[in-house]
Amino acid sequence: MFFWIISMSLAVIATVSLLLPLFRNTRTAATEDAVSEVDIYREQLAEVERDLERGVLDTAEAERTRTEIARRLLAADKAGSQQTGDAPLLASRMTSALFGVVVVALSAGLYLYVGAPGAQDLPLKARIAAGDDIRANRMSQAEAEELAQAMPRPEIDAPADYLEMVQQLRDIVPTRPDDQAGWRLLARHEAALTNYAAAAAAQAHLVDLVGAQVQITDLERLADYMVAATAGLVTPEAEAVSRQILERDTDNIAARYYLGLLYAQTDRPDVAFRLWKQVIDNGTPEQIHVELAKGQIEDAAWRAGVEYELPRTAALPGPTADQIEDAANMSAEDQGNMIQGMVGRLMDRLANEGGTPEEWARLINALGVIGDTDRALAIWTEAQGVFAGNTEALTQIRAAAQSAGVAQ
Repeated sequence: MFFWIISMSLAVIATVSLLLPLFRNTRTAATEDAVSEVDIYREQLAEVERDLERGVLDTAEAERTRTEIARRLLAADKAGSQQTGDAPLLASRMTSALFGVVVVALSAGLYLYVGAPGAQDLPLKARIAAGDDIRANRMSQAEAEELAQAMPRPEIDAPADYLEMVQQLRDIVPTRPDDQAGWRLLARHEAALTNYAAAAAAQAHLVDLVGAQVQITDLERLADYMVAATAGLVTPEAEAVSRQILERDTDNIAARYYLGLLYAQTDRPDVAFRLWKQVIDNGTPEQIHVELAKGQIEDAAWRAGVEYELPRTAALPGPTADQIEDAANMSAEDQGNMIQGMVGRLMDRLANEGGTPEEWARLINALGVIGDTDRALAIWTEAQGVFAGNTEALTQIRAAAQSAGVAQ
């Protein structure tokens, strides 16, 4: 109510300040000037009569002077009559007042339509407290995974023999609880088939097996799988993994990205912006978490009231189309030395850090050129899981897979 009182008062003050000059008597001086001119001309006529009686003026000259003064007298009298007319002034005042009322009414109506009249004041302290409350009461990993399972999932274009191999892993690996290689392999292939909840469970088992000696890359994969399993929601368990990573690597890109995502989801875009800016400034363009941060940071900046524009990115690394074509014309030995080196480096980076759709497509294309269709198929299958729901990215990668002969 207090907000409405202030707003309406300001609107009335502004309207009155604009209309007030129209209600002032601005014609008094003009009217007085016209009246004074009439008196002067009448006095001049009387003076002409006196000059005629004294013989100063002859009859003809006196007549010409009287005619000129009379003409001016009539003009001054007419001007004075127009200045004292009330009808135009009254119409102007009424029109202006009506316009002021319409402006105030339209302003109030516009606010009722696009504003939030019933919203309560939310100071910064209250917003921070609300964000803390959201974080403290968000869903657990199990609850979020159950909710995500009800969402539609993309169909994976995988051959029957590959699906049979994954099923064998599912049957065999649980019978070997201490087999680290088996659990790591199961986690990766479950993720390739977009079974992220199963991938997260297998990766969590692997992390527990390794214990204090666990590699940061394994923790990063666990965070990736956990967030993917909840359709993007950062749960308390995923947050704990991210903070565990930061304890060992304070500048870790993946952990900072996921913490930024958490704050973005809990109404703290200011914190999300700061974290994502560090991710973009310190990361490299081919890292998937950098690309994810780039896709969301401008919205977070806008919500936080910060002016921010994404920096320009450099050219993508990895083997180019020209390099691949040149390698195809080399001898087998030279081709192997060139392509294998580039492919190996790119595969390592995609496996450990992720990458852009362009890089995944390059890798599949390169593997097709050197005839390594088995690895090209595995990469294509994994890419479908990584970019699930991203139609544009999958279209680009599918074209490379078709060129390599591992997709239809």
